[in-house]
Amino acid sequence: MWFAVYQLLWHLLLPFAFIRLAWRTRHSAEYLHHFSERLGFANRKSIVQGSVWIHAVSVGETRAAQPLIEAYLARGETILLTHMTLNGRRTGAALFALAIASGQLRQVYLPYDLCWSVANFIRTFKPKLGLFMETEAWPTVVFYCAEIGLPLFLVNARLSERSARRVNRFGKAGRALFQAFAGILAQTQFDAERYRSLGVKKVEIVGNLKFDVPLDPSLVQHGKAWQQELHGNQRLMVCAASTRDGEEVIILRAWRDLLQSNAFENAPLLCLVPRHPERFTEVANQIHEAGLRFRRRTEWGGIPKGITDLDVILGDSMGEMPMYYSAADLVVMGGSLLPFGGQNLIEACAAGCPVLLGEHTYNFQQAALDAIKIGAARRIQGELILSESVALMEVLKELLLNTAELAKMSSAAKAYSLEHQGATKKILAALDDQNFTLN
Repeated sequence: MWFAVYQLLWHLLLPFAFIRLAWRTRHSAEYLHHFSERLGFANRKSIVQGSVWIHAVSVGETRAAQPLIEAYLARGETILLTHMTLNGRRTGAALFALAIASGQLRQVYLPYDLCWSVANFIRTFKPKLGLFMETEAWPTVVFYCAEIGLPLFLVNARLSERSARRVNRFGKAGRALFQAFAGILAQTQFDAERYRSLGVKKVEIVGNLKFDVPLDPSLVQHGKAWQQELHGNQRLMVCAASTRDGEEVIILRAWRDLLQSNAFENAPLLCLVPRHPERFTEVANQIHEAGLRFRRRTEWGGIPKGITDLDVILGDSMGEMPMYYSAADLVVMGGSLLPFGGQNLIEACAAGCPVLLGEHTYNFQQAALDAIKIGAARRIQGELILSESVALMEVLKELLLNTAELAKMSSAAKAYSLEHQGATKKILAALDDQNFTLN
């Protein structure tokens, strides 16, 4: 009954999904490209059968899937890579350009979760194995694969306590969704226990693929050159990375107070990088309203120079996070100051950049705890009784005035990222077996 209601709702809401895509063309006409794929009808040139199907909904999941995809490509497998977002597709196209050119990897959108569109998609591509990244669990896809005997696994899987409670609200129906996967390869013990609490039998802990994602060496090199330029001017830089709506106000208030404290002979620089590109202009207006001097990253073709008179750089570019992290002396991780669950701190640590976290890190619970324990990260919630901006300003001042502590945290960050590598091999071994047992 609930599945019939779910399908009815999808069909009723389908026109609004079309309207939403059309509305988003105000940012890019590409939102309507490959439109037929969203209904399960692919261009003949995109069709490949007998492939390993990997679904990475957007940018973060696509980057996380990179080491796994590269491992399968090295084995000679053909990859069908699906996405839900335009930015995810763009990221995949950039990361796997050579494999796409050779025909070893094909990209399409995952169709909307309608019974007929999903069935047509599966019948067209006939994958031999399906791998969904992290949190994706579309009921029609999952149950259809189970029905026809197509092994579909949830890999690099994570499940927050909040999400587990949400699933349990649907009772047997919600639990049945995750039980229908052929298996779940979880990031941490926390995640595995939550899946098991939903009645999932086949769960294995394999670690987090994001530790295996290599940083683009050219971006790292550019970042280090930028950092050298800054240090030559006796300036440190803080990167506020992947910030979400409402967090920029907190960060900018803290930064303005920090600069007005006159605690530094040479004022530090803030690089503010919003998570969503459509908010770049909105955040630029917020920086202006805060009375801070700034320029956009896209105003430079190469390494930003001649910035001694700036308070803030707005990171309005795409795909340059390794550069920002490599240039920075400290990161404030977005999504953690307000209840968004936190963004990925692993990439920052891999670049050797210490991390400041707010109290909301449930999307990366184990990673945050491990980073704090080893000294690569620090949480600021203890001071939040003062107010978010005051607490952040105080911690920033303390660390930026203590370069020895920053260096110590930087070394810990690199050690932390190296220590947790190896998830790719574990995932491949488990999938090769496909009869893995409980840990």
